[in-house]
Amino acid sequence: MAPVGHGINWRVSSRTEPATTTPSLEPTVDPGGVGGRRRPLRVGLTGNIGTGKSSVARLLARHGAAVIDADALARLATEDPGVLASVAAELGEDLVRDGRLDRAATAARVFGDARARATLNALVHPWVAARRAELEAELVAGEPPPPVVVHDVPLLYEVGLDRDVDAVVVVTAPLAARVARLATRSGLGEEEVLARDAAQLPLAEKVARADFVIDNSGSEDELTDKVARLWEELLARSS
Repeated sequence: MAPVGHGINWRVSSRTEPATTTPSLEPTVDPGGVGGRRRPLRVGLTGNIGTGKSSVARLLARHGAAVIDADALARLATEDPGVLASVAAELGEDLVRDGRLDRAATAARVFGDARARATLNALVHPWVAARRAELEAELVAGEPPPPVVVHDVPLLYEVGLDRDVDAVVVVTAPLAARVARLATRSGLGEEEVLARDAAQLPLAEKVARADFVIDNSGSEDELTDKVARLWEELLARSS
């Protein structure tokens, strides 16, 4: 992948066929421009813990993208009584206190236990996928629809959502910088950051599979400039 500009890499997608579409992401209004109406460009945004993915999402939103935040939806999912009941039954009643998920206790349990983590994901992800589909359908039906819908999904590759978007943006940063950011932002220790990072697909593999790579190892101004240039490329693809 050849670098373009400063800190942005991109390439023409290596996909040889159009991205497959699952019912969770299927557009409901004139897909592909039928009837003179174009559907928004679907963009998957991902990156491992501490890379600054959320910062890129906020900058894209300022440019006019509609952002669907999977992390925010996952938090809403764990407020659903049905999901909470399943968590208590499958992972332990001690994780649900006074009708609320004990997030710290849940994180401590699942990040060191791949089976527990898979169980939690299986309980939460269907709720998130259904709500994400509802939100995208509302956006597609909007007047006018946004030119770009960004699916901000930490586990985008892990759950196979990369197959259902038009382009994938991966945000990257050195591990030492990520550890320092998370210590400042969230009070996480290095061991905890490393454990959470290890629970995701290696960042280098995500970078190798991406259509666009944003290097977030510099300043906020540098990131702002990179995202502005990325936005122009996404608009060109959406037209």
